[in-house]
Amino acid sequence: MTTEAAGGRGGGGGGLGVKLLAAANVTIPAVFMFGDSIVDTGNNNNNLKTPARCNFPPYGRDFQGGIPTGRYSNGKELLPAYLDANLTPNDLLTGVSFAVGATGYDPMTAKVVAVTPLSDQLLQFEEYIGKVKGIVGEDRANFILANSLSFVVASSNDLANTYFVTGIRKLEYDVPSYTDLMLNHASDFLKGLYALGARRIGVFSAPPIGCLPSQRTLGGGILRDCVEKPNQAAMLFNSKLSAELDVLNKNLPNSNLVYVDIYNPLLDLIINPTNYGFEIADKGCCGSGKLEVSILCNEFEPETCTDDSNYVFWDSYHPTEAAYKIIVKELMTKYIYRLA
Repeated sequence: MTTEAAGGRGGGGGGLGVKLLAAANVTIPAVFMFGDSIVDTGNNNNNLKTPARCNFPPYGRDFQGGIPTGRYSNGKELLPAYLDANLTPNDLLTGVSFAVGATGYDPMTAKVVAVTPLSDQLLQFEEYIGKVKGIVGEDRANFILANSLSFVVASSNDLANTYFVTGIRKLEYDVPSYTDLMLNHASDFLKGLYALGARRIGVFSAPPIGCLPSQRTLGGGILRDCVEKPNQAAMLFNSKLSAELDVLNKNLPNSNLVYVDIYNPLLDLIINPTNYGFEIADKGCCGSGKLEVSILCNEFEPETCTDDSNYVFWDSYHPTEAAYKIIVKELMTKYIYRLA
């Protein structure tokens, strides 16, 4: 097995992506991440206009040396952020994350919280390709692109924030038409990745939005139950996304776009936490765990737990590193050979 991307700062970690390398008997020179905070490793750090940052304690307390680096969890994922000022040529060659916390397929999602839209990640990818060609030449750069793994993780902010919490899009769209809008933007983004040379692309489904701690607090009543409507919307989008990937695979020569179901593995973790060694799944470790996320999850929160190993969620929106490890192991088993 050759896993070139396992070297440098891009190797190892408990997050999505790099661990997927460990199972495939193929050459994978690089891994690229696109999307939102689930795979953002620090691209929002210098965006002072947005509240969607996490480069401060207690974020990253279980990461190397306990340093907050802009990863939206207590640890996870070593793949460097593309906008990291300390990025080296070696880092570029083994892959980076272009993802930006709080963005989504819907351009409105990024606008609401003052982060860069998903379309900017395509522009950065194009810029990245130019840099790599300058380092290793066109032939090697094309090999890296054609044989790399790309992952797209978006949609949760569209549904949770732009549609259900703020209600901004509810004025124009019902759930079926809004998921169509999301799908159109998702399809355009994937075509853009393909046009730039990406061929192996794992596209993550929407998660069970209504079972995230913040959504349970806002819409789950006194008992903070899972909220049905966001979950139904996520399932509707997922069915459309899966069908669209089938269409794209038929129409884009040599493409391998794989639908990655995150909905069901995460839902099972939330519903049956003790099956996986967890005790608490309805709130996060940070603060009260019911609403705190990004700037609301900070070192001045006296309620933050001391032992996050019992928690499925780190804050009110993002899983703990321990939960990510379990999910990644399941995804590895199910999808890695489909992407090879």
